[in-house]
Amino acid sequence: MMWILMPVAFARKLLSVFRQQLSSLWWTLVPLFFGLRATFWLAGPQRRQQQQGKESKDEKQEEDDNLSTTPSSVNYHFTRQCNYKCGFCFHTATTSFVLPLEEAKRGLLLLKDAGMEKINFSGGEPFIHDRGEYLGKLVKFCKVELQLPSVSIVSNGSLIREKWFKNYGEYLDILAISCDSFDEQVNILIGRGQGKKNHVENLQKLRTWCRDYRVAFKINSVVNRFNVEEDMNEQIRALNPVRWKVFQCLIIEGENSGKDALREAERFVVSDEEFERFLDRHKEISCLVPESNQKMKDSYLILDEYMRFLNCRNGRKDPSKSILDVGVEAAIKFSGFDEKMFLKRGGKYVWSKADLKLDW
Repeated sequence: MMWILMPVAFARKLLSVFRQQLSSLWWTLVPLFFGLRATFWLAGPQRRQQQQGKESKDEKQEEDDNLSTTPSSVNYHFTRQCNYKCGFCFHTATTSFVLPLEEAKRGLLLLKDAGMEKINFSGGEPFIHDRGEYLGKLVKFCKVELQLPSVSIVSNGSLIREKWFKNYGEYLDILAISCDSFDEQVNILIGRGQGKKNHVENLQKLRTWCRDYRVAFKINSVVNRFNVEEDMNEQIRALNPVRWKVFQCLIIEGENSGKDALREAERFVVSDEEFERFLDRHKEISCLVPESNQKMKDSYLILDEYMRFLNCRNGRKDPSKSILDVGVEAAIKFSGFDEKMFLKRGGKYVWSKADLKLDW
């Protein structure tokens, strides 16, 4: 009988030892258990807040994406054709298409109804098509029928005749002439050479016509490898434009860079530091409006010859569908337009000659 009871006693002793060990382990784990429970209890609301914050942020982004941008200022490049061959041009002659006049007017009316206040006609060279008559008719339409506060043109100036001013000057608020140098040899290097014609002399003539026909005169210059060290203070002061827009040479894939591009602008590029030095050299000129690559790239609403918005956010020009097919509100969502940068760079200014109060 004794040999049967001994294993039972041993088992009871062993169980007692295990109970003591388990009890000790339990009291060790209890604080950890309650600590973890408290941590998860506190983290629950935080996780919910984070999730709600993420959902709120996503909803706000979706809401921002759905907000329609007002096309207050639009740049319509109705032709890509040009008589110059500027090496850094970022809107090249990849097509020869120009909309029929009535279709262009229909698109402009759509833009006016969407909130457009200023239209800028550009190219290519806008005076090349129909010797400027097509352009003149659009300018008059926008000022007389659409009653836009501002109608402007950017041109190289080489094809403008005084007759055009006589016929259409009263409907034009601002004429911007591209001039990158006051050294004719530099202009030839850049691609603004016109044989016996002198680009700088022509600029002086256009300045006189703008004064005679009461059109605000503006100059656009692109800072590049060939003019970055030039001092233009004396000439700009003498011409006295209402604005001197100074751009940094910009690379756009498919336009002036890449295997399919018509231009190779890499050799014209200047660094940010070089651009800043050019600006510093001309800092005393009050009408100077600088535009670095950062400011320029996404802060313009650009319509191409098919009236498609061009999105430059990826370093190239990706077109939307035409406003003639889908309307302005649908097309503008794909424009990549940075309205904050547009305002930051001074995109909205006194752009009507009636408000400029110029001393003609």
